[in-house]
Amino acid sequence: MEDDAPQPDGKAQKAADAKDLHRAVREAGESELDRPAGALFWSGLAAGIAIHSSLIAEGALHAGLPEAPWRGLVASLGYPVGFLVVILGRMQLFTESTITAMLPLVTKPSGWALRRTLRLWGIVLVANLIGTALAAGMVAAGALGNAEIRESMVAVSVRILELGGWDTLVNAIPAGFLIAVVAWILPNGRTQAFWIILAITYVIAIAGFSHSIVGADEAFLLLFTGQVSVERALFGLMLPAILGNLVGGAGLFTLLAHGQVQGEARE
Repeated sequence: MEDDAPQPDGKAQKAADAKDLHRAVREAGESELDRPAGALFWSGLAAGIAIHSSLIAEGALHAGLPEAPWRGLVASLGYPVGFLVVILGRMQLFTESTITAMLPLVTKPSGWALRRTLRLWGIVLVANLIGTALAAGMVAAGALGNAEIRESMVAVSVRILELGGWDTLVNAIPAGFLIAVVAWILPNGRTQAFWIILAITYVIAIAGFSHSIVGADEAFLLLFTGQVSVERALFGLMLPAILGNLVGGAGLFTLLAHGQVQGEARE
């Protein structure tokens, strides 16, 4: 989507209202639903690899900072890096797709829309997970970063072990909601996209909310370094975060976003 251009008379364009935002996000979702499976997969794979830059940045900051109460707050500034790369690079991220794919379905429910939505989620999620596994595997094998940063990346990742499966699911709901907020806001703030993504994802980081794809990256790293079992990584860490993100993004936020323009959205 192109950035809003100034009007010839010099007056700023009026900000889009809820109905305009709904239409913009819905049309983006319709375009995604129509994309070929191969394009979705490769875009999702690129996103899975690129989101790893969040963990790299956090690990590098963690390694360079002294032990102090504020260390986590500053190191968390690395968390938005991967989201900035993925979202501004227009790659397919599972959590961002939750609202964009759901709006066409809830606006005009049909079997075709349901099948296409599940197809989109399935392809993008699998591709994201493969990408994170590849990136985490390279770190665990010593192919990325020096030993100090790798150790710091593991130290940053260990925090996800503090929560059990149910707690991870609940903790993932606000993360799914907030990433859906990013997708909802961006059509109305393309010129401020960098700051929108930075602010919202930083909140996710410092609040310790569980994001399914970043969390999968961390879980794979812990798995490949022998910190957790395959069962714990897949069913205790990744699956609960995926379900929680879906509840927060595809469920709660989509319900609220669509509800405020229900009736108008069909026009």
